[in-house]
Amino acid sequence: MSPVPRSNTANGAADGIYKVNSLSIADDADPSTGVVRWDPARSLWNAAMMVGALVLCPIYFDWTAVVVYLVLLEVTMCAGHSVGFHRLLIHRTFKCPKWLERLLVWSGTLVGMQGPFWVIHSHDLRDWAQRQRDCHPYLRHGQGRLKDALWSLHCKLVLERPPRFDPGPGIADDPFHRFLQRTWMLQQLPLALILYAIGGMPWVAWGIFARVTTGVTMHWFVGYICHSHGPQSWLVEGGAVQAHDVPWAAIPSMGESWHNNHHAFPASARHGLYPGQTDLGFGFVTLLERYRLAWDVQTPDRLPPRAGIVPA
Repeated sequence: MSPVPRSNTANGAADGIYKVNSLSIADDADPSTGVVRWDPARSLWNAAMMVGALVLCPIYFDWTAVVVYLVLLEVTMCAGHSVGFHRLLIHRTFKCPKWLERLLVWSGTLVGMQGPFWVIHSHDLRDWAQRQRDCHPYLRHGQGRLKDALWSLHCKLVLERPPRFDPGPGIADDPFHRFLQRTWMLQQLPLALILYAIGGMPWVAWGIFARVTTGVTMHWFVGYICHSHGPQSWLVEGGAVQAHDVPWAAIPSMGESWHNNHHAFPASARHGLYPGQTDLGFGFVTLLERYRLAWDVQTPDRLPPRAGIVPA
């Protein structure tokens, strides 16, 4: 197991194996050879949410339901996915009380993509692969928008020689995180019951089906465009895939679309590094820090000099 906090670069090699975040990578690990297969659970889940949204939302249109949809989408995408999953659980860019970590991770699970372990593994596998000389088209968004959407939302990649996955102590052995991973679909039920009790079917249609569909699809689309086109400030030496910044997506993605900055400084809690780069996720971390609910917040000026990057 890797120590906590986990490093965002390769750790010391031993016996032909080295660490990158949650991955233990042997010398023969190969990010380029594998097959894409249908992922029944995620495929049926995503399809059901989308069909439910398309059928129910026009029938149960209500402006209060739309407001609920927007508020829940912003909260789960910002506090949950951007801060809880990405900046805290995956990159450990700040520290916080354990109860708050669990609350943020639960909010991230409510986005509806999958459980915390799946999200960590999916992120770290793609992150490692993109920094190699070559990687599978699934991992580099290399097959065009329609096929990439099909692959990302309904399929999984099975590598012939994958790295070994271990989230590490404090994550893998956390009973609450393990519970969320086992029950990630069921986490929508308590929220659905609350929404139904307050606003009936309109709130359920918009607050569950439309919100999950939007969050999952937006996560894929932002990932796709951030690895295909847009301005760049930095290049990662030797990487098969270079990230891009996508300014127009900064607000809906909570700052995640400053992805070129993130590739350059993955250990930074701040993604919008330059004037005019709105980063709502970092704003939320700063709010937590102000009320002493977050500390040791990492930004590029507080990190050691980063090797392997050059100005674009």
